Amino acid sequence: MTSQPLDVTLELLPKARFDMVELRSRFAAEHEAFAAYPHCLYWSSHTTAGFLDRSLTARLQREHLPNYLEAFRALFPEGAGYEHDRLDRRDDLDPTQREVEPKNADSHLAFIAGGMRPTVTHPNRPGESVFFVDLDGVVDGRPRRRLTRMVGFHDERVVRTTRIEVPVSTHPIDSVNLKDARLGLYERLSEFVANAGVAKGQLRIVLDPAERHSALTVNEYETLLMKYDLAEVLRNPLRFFAEKSRHALANPLAVPAKTLGYAKYDFVRVLNKSLDTLGLRGSFVEKVLASSLAVPAARFFRMRRSVSLLVSERADGTHGLIEGTYQSPILVQWQRAPRQTRVLEVTLTELR
Repeated sequence: MTSQPLDVTLELLPKARFDMVELRSRFAAEHEAFAAYPHCLYWSSHTTAGFLDRSLTARLQREHLPNYLEAFRALFPEGAGYEHDRLDRRDDLDPTQREVEPKNADSHLAFIAGGMRPTVTHPNRPGESVFFVDLDGVVDGRPRRRLTRMVGFHDERVVRTTRIEVPVSTHPIDSVNLKDARLGLYERLSEFVANAGVAKGQLRIVLDPAERHSALTVNEYETLLMKYDLAEVLRNPLRFFAEKSRHALANPLAVPAKTLGYAKYDFVRVLNKSLDTLGLRGSFVEKVLASSLAVPAARFFRMRRSVSLLVSERADGTHGLIEGTYQSPILVQWQRAPRQTRVLEVTLTELR
């Protein structure tokens, strides 16, 4: 038996902006090399491409996964007036970056609201499908280079645990970047991992069971995306769907080969399909169309109460938290916290 976990980096080139790749079949030879390991951890370095939770994929089954993802892509249409896509307002971009930066706020929001993860663990067996989902795989006709890591291991043991409190504002809708240097939280987490001497593992961050109306995700913490676009959909999940559809209905000639009547039908059809996929029903659609598009965010979003961060060897030979260039763990709330903090439970495990 191989005593150490096996860690391999895989590279993918998406075929379309929305692409879903079954990794076991695409990388059959690599998986064959992992045959001795009963478990596999998969990690994505991206904020618009990753994995759905295994429990969700098991419930939906393979044939329903595209519909689930299409529902969130419908709720967040491409080019629906997102602040994140107004590149001239992006202070984080220099002139060179501004020329090539993709307008992909819709993909970030679908990733977050759909409950997608950068890290998942699956049993390593032939019948276990593992889907790498890309929401922004092709930009201006060019496929983006996507990287994912696959770690085979025998078992996992808990090394240490801790609890941290995250300060939040008094605003009902808020998002907190756990990597914000002013908070010092990520530095504490990094030290927590480094002091344990774990070579390969996971750091699981979970909301305390008492915390409500809040979630955790890993994504890009860009100010306009988090403080405006995400805040808008937390207030009104159909905000950008309505914006895009309103433009189509106001100017039916902008929709090729469609009459106004067909555009109205298309609006209802797509919305209805989205709501049905998310477990909502047509009677609600009628209320939405008749009055307001606002509903509680918790009814739409599938954001998770936990995130997992990979612990492994870095390029410089040291071991610690592994992260993609733009990845940050983020705490999101859509109702005011009882206190001005939220409690997280942190567990470090070792893969063996």
